[in-house]
Amino acid sequence: MAIQWFPGHMHTTRLAMVERLKSGIDVVVELLDARLPGASANPLLAALTAGKPALKLLNKQDLADPARTALWLEHYNALATTRAIGLDASEAAPAARLIQACRALAPLRGGMVKPLRVLICGIPNVGKSTLINTLARRKAARTGDEAGITRAEQVIALASDVTLYDTPGMLWPRIAAAQSGYHLASSGAIGRNAYDEQEVALALLERLQAAYAGAIAARYKLPDAAGLAALHADALLALIARQRGLVQTGGRLNLQQAAEVVLNDFRSGALGRITLETPAEHLRWVAIGEAQQAQRAPKKGPGKARAAVPAPDDRR
Repeated sequence: MAIQWFPGHMHTTRLAMVERLKSGIDVVVELLDARLPGASANPLLAALTAGKPALKLLNKQDLADPARTALWLEHYNALATTRAIGLDASEAAPAARLIQACRALAPLRGGMVKPLRVLICGIPNVGKSTLINTLARRKAARTGDEAGITRAEQVIALASDVTLYDTPGMLWPRIAAAQSGYHLASSGAIGRNAYDEQEVALALLERLQAAYAGAIAARYKLPDAAGLAALHADALLALIARQRGLVQTGGRLNLQQAAEVVLNDFRSGALGRITLETPAEHLRWVAIGEAQQAQRAPKKGPGKARAAVPAPDDRR
């Protein structure tokens, strides 16, 4: 199943962001989920802000695998005009580090004559509202575990010569890599009505079986951690349901409830410090997804162009 979610208010956000960029922005800060740094990086944002200095904030690093976080920081810091730092949005004083990084990216800006103008963006439910409240030292933004809570731009003075423009969370119209869609849904970045929770939980378990079988075994008190990788994800979800006593009338396992348990445990960090992708894996998935999209795209014949007809799985 291809997971896509782009509500109308996100289109409005995109238009507002274009206007804000026209008014003058010196640094673009993108808040990423450290557990899925590639999947949570918005390619639409990259296109809109091309040429602007970029700061990548890997948020929720306290929930992510430290070794894989190091790989992602190295990956982003190797890009031109880009700097990346890890962050826990609930930490007491992130403003100083954020301002320092932005000043380094725009050394010719600052002071009352040329104040530094910063735009902060991120996908829904990545922790941006929590960070904004910490930066503002007051409850400036609503927070919650539902995607798409923030709907309007906010302006915050980080310092006398640093202004931060906060935008609502935004995804992009078409997610090229199928695996990225599953990772975004697993993290809660996509509205619940856009995906099947059992299917997403199965995809999540497949990822966890490869690198974090021990975490699954420990969380759900499963006896054979070494053998978990060989199980089909359906069998593993059933095993978790049975171990948790999630049984319906008639003895049927409640796989829906088991799926909800797995997703909630990942989102809350109860499964441990996990990162679902490495830079190499993400780049490979994106290349595969883009190649598949190119194959589905309508081709122009030698004569006049054919009308664009979406593939059956694109009619959503």
